[in-house]
Amino acid sequence: MRPKPFGRDIEPACEYCARGKRSSDGKSILCTRKGIMGEKDHCRKFLYDPLKREPRRAPALPSFSEEDFRID
Repeated sequence: MRPKPFGRDIEPACEYCARGKRSSDGKSILCTRKGIMGEKDHCRKFLYDPLKREPRRAPALPSFSEEDFRID
């Protein structure tokens, strides 16, 4: 069996399914198979679309001063 390119730990959700489209109010997903669904709902026809997934923000880097890099 070929490994999945985006890993196996992706939790199915309609908000990043290829068959779903976000509604105009932004609170629900319009599915071509099931109709109106919630963002976190999913069905057996889930098809992952990596372009719909919003990446997590990178953590803020700590601020350093010149004293931190001085060797005495």
